[in-house]
Amino acid sequence: MKCHGPEKQKSGYRLDVKKIALTGGDDHAPNILPGKSAASPLIKFISGEDKEMVMPPKDGPLSGPEIATLKAWIDAGAIWPEEASTKIVDSQDWWSLRPITKAAPARPGTNPIDEFIRAKLAEKGLTLSTEADQRTLIRRLSFDVIGLPPTPEEVDAFVADTDPNAYEKLVDRLLATPRFGERWARHWLDVVHFGETHGYDKDKPRPNAWPYRDYVIRSFNDDKPYARFIQEQIAGDVLFPNTVDGMEALGFISAGPWDYIGHAEVPESKNDGKIARHLDRDDMISNTINTFCSMTVHCAQCHNHKFDPIPQEDYYALQAVFSALDRTDRKYDTDPAVASNRAEVSKRLKDAEKRVNELETAVKTRAGDPLKKLDERIAELEKPKPGTPSKADAFGYHSSIDKDQNKPRWVQVDLGDARVMSTIVLHPCKDDFNKIGDGFGFPVRFKVELSNDPAFQNGVTIIGDLTNADVKNPGIEPQSFSANGQSARFIRVTATKLAPRQNDFIFALSELEALDITHKNVAQGAAVTSLDSIESGVRWRKTNLTDGYYPGIGKAAPSDIAPLIRERDELLAKTRTPDEAAELKRVKAEATTAKKALLALPVQRVVYAGSVHTGTGAFAGTGANGGKPRPIFVLPRGNVSKPGKEIGPGALSCVKVLPARFEIAPEKGEGERRAALAKWLSDTKNPLPWRSIANRVWQYHFGRPLVETPNDFGRMGALPTHPELLDYLAATLRDDPKSSLKSLHKLIVMSATYRQSSTTLNEKASAFDAENRLLWRMHRRKLEAEAVHDSVLSVAGKLDLTMGGPSYQDFVITHPEHSPHYEYQLADPSNPKIQRRAIYRMIVRSQQQPWMSAQDCADPSMLVDKRNQTLTPLQALAQLNNQLMVVMARDFAVRIKKEAGENFSAQIVRAFQVAVQRNPSADELSALNAYTTVHGLANTCRVIINLNEFVFAD
Repeated sequence: MKCHGPEKQKSGYRLDVKKIALTGGDDHAPNILPGKSAASPLIKFISGEDKEMVMPPKDGPLSGPEIATLKAWIDAGAIWPEEASTKIVDSQDWWSLRPITKAAPARPGTNPIDEFIRAKLAEKGLTLSTEADQRTLIRRLSFDVIGLPPTPEEVDAFVADTDPNAYEKLVDRLLATPRFGERWARHWLDVVHFGETHGYDKDKPRPNAWPYRDYVIRSFNDDKPYARFIQEQIAGDVLFPNTVDGMEALGFISAGPWDYIGHAEVPESKNDGKIARHLDRDDMISNTINTFCSMTVHCAQCHNHKFDPIPQEDYYALQAVFSALDRTDRKYDTDPAVASNRAEVSKRLKDAEKRVNELETAVKTRAGDPLKKLDERIAELEKPKPGTPSKADAFGYHSSIDKDQNKPRWVQVDLGDARVMSTIVLHPCKDDFNKIGDGFGFPVRFKVELSNDPAFQNGVTIIGDLTNADVKNPGIEPQSFSANGQSARFIRVTATKLAPRQNDFIFALSELEALDITHKNVAQGAAVTSLDSIESGVRWRKTNLTDGYYPGIGKAAPSDIAPLIRERDELLAKTRTPDEAAELKRVKAEATTAKKALLALPVQRVVYAGSVHTGTGAFAGTGANGGKPRPIFVLPRGNVSKPGKEIGPGALSCVKVLPARFEIAPEKGEGERRAALAKWLSDTKNPLPWRSIANRVWQYHFGRPLVETPNDFGRMGALPTHPELLDYLAATLRDDPKSSLKSLHKLIVMSATYRQSSTTLNEKASAFDAENRLLWRMHRRKLEAEAVHDSVLSVAGKLDLTMGGPSYQDFVITHPEHSPHYEYQLADPSNPKIQRRAIYRMIVRSQQQPWMSAQDCADPSMLVDKRNQTLTPLQALAQLNNQLMVVMARDFAVRIKKEAGENFSAQIVRAFQVAVQRNPSADELSALNAYTTVHGLANTCRVIINLNEFVFAD
């Protein structure tokens, strides 16, 4: 009873509750088989018959008479009167799972928030504090809504505005500025643990992750209905096809860390590969249910949730929703019309190619043995054989010679325009220098990439990544990499670990072939560029890479093979009927036309998203299987090597008003599963997502939420301090025809509760509610790292407000070919490229920016529902000595001198106005005058941006 009673329920089993005792348990249920004591697991455990599980574990087996009593009871039918069973509380009767009720405010015409807060305060004999002054309000609202300080001119205008609606006009103006989306997107990205590197051991960059960040900013600025915001992030490609938002929103699914080694180096057939993919789906599930529902569903992956009504089967039903997905680059069109056109043309091409294949197969079958013999002779002639090239003076491309084996080298082929390719083939060289012979110069580690960008900065697809382990010298055997029908203009091969030569290292290739879907080499004769090259007559030169000759090409010259190919074509032509010949000509023309139409379309953009992946090697994905979802099984104790029963897609059974399982026909695509979950999450009858987002919005306005555990609305989480208010906010957003988040923001910031002073002294309230959980005053709040960063750039006059696009890097990457090192100390703090808002900073998981980290920036490897808010000497030292801060202090001084002239007093007054939106006191002015005389204006500006007042909002 100590382990299986009311206090503990190990293995999900209780012996004080009839139903659970007779039917429950994680691994061996049922443990009691009425009438069959010998077969009952319970008897095997308590008797010591099962050597691996002796019960109770500390005290040893029960006595013989005790065991005999239990056996007799079971054999007699395990009779258990209802009155002898403990009554357990209904686990599903919990505040967050109950329907949302919208109580009417006490006094119509007032802000309902204030009525709820006043009612709660009145219970304790307390009242709201007085309203803050105008300067405090505009500073508070500016930092809160847009994350930037107001200008001195904006403060003066607001303070002087006698219009009764001045505050509301300010609210509307700030909510309408594009800075609003940039500010609130940062909060959202914390919650979904968005990052732009993979994390884990090899924290490689994600160059195409940023479109999701831009999507979030755009959605908040556009005041997208919250229900659609949910749906797009789970299934935008299905529910809103051919839309930019529907594609970029899928970055939500891939926002978290990704185990590069576990996926790219370990196949799914091995246990470690299964574990990596299981954990990857676990992250997708955690991100989804934590973010939108504030429930800890991931606790149910090994057993039924210990505290909340979430059985293991619910967890694996959610895994089944995402079971076809991986984290991968996905192409999309920014113009819906182009996307629709591409889909239509792609279907025409697919249909034409399918029909060509059907016609050719039928003819080949009728041609029989004569065709088979011709094919065998041609294959024998075309088969690479050891020997010399057909053109003896054509060797290949050869990089410069280097003493550093790990210094990358690259060579690339320009096809002239984007071409659809099936396979890229690399042919090694042959050279007897230093007795190396076959495979001379073939890289020890390398990767093969496709792009339409000659600089390989955007839209890069890796089709072969062998950068993580040394590869065996292939001799002169061709090395093939599937391009999966992708269209690209440029092909690049990058050697990340060079081949040994003679006490030095090189990279050499004889030939690069790009085969289209007809197996034609479209790279032959194409232009070649490289990082460097040894141009040594006809022997080594870049042009040799695409000249069509390579070692082992075969003893037969093309002229020897051509007659056999003609004979083969003639045989097929004789075998075809006139109707078949005509139709073949027609569908081939259709395929050619479709290919040309595809190539004429604009280059697609790429987003790193949760999507069906088609790859090679270990990281193959489900694309090769048509994107069919992987089968998902319940895993007892999370053990992938012992799968239990198979589970179909679904959600949480504790939300009784909605179906817990999705009935989806097998022929439906995997997207239908995500679409079903997206609709379940956004359903107005589902109480969890509406309470969750209302709590989050409140939290970021007040510094603390109504439910202190924003990611856990279960029994281990906190209870709401103001449950009626939380439901009112949730229902207001849910029932709004526009589902407008901006309206919810406005309702909150317009309240008297929000406009209270934070400096009110109230001994009674302080004694009773020192943490201000009842909101009898406003919280004084320290600004987040990004707000401080942006404010410093703003007052220095250096803030670049360019929106969107690839993130800036405030670091230098070293060792990019293996495990990148992100060296922040090597970045130039005066570089204009890093003077954008911090929302556009590239977020690294393994090595966080030191200044940001000191200022309590969110860890992108974790789901951060609330940031730590600390005050430490380290923060002050970082703010004082960080090189960006020092440079910005100098720029601040330059700005001030331009605006205020050479007089020290005028400079200090202006610096205070710009930085903290007030004039300095007489004492402050006197002290800083003396300081400026000795240390100069730049150091005075450095002091001002280190004031507490600069990094706090009242």
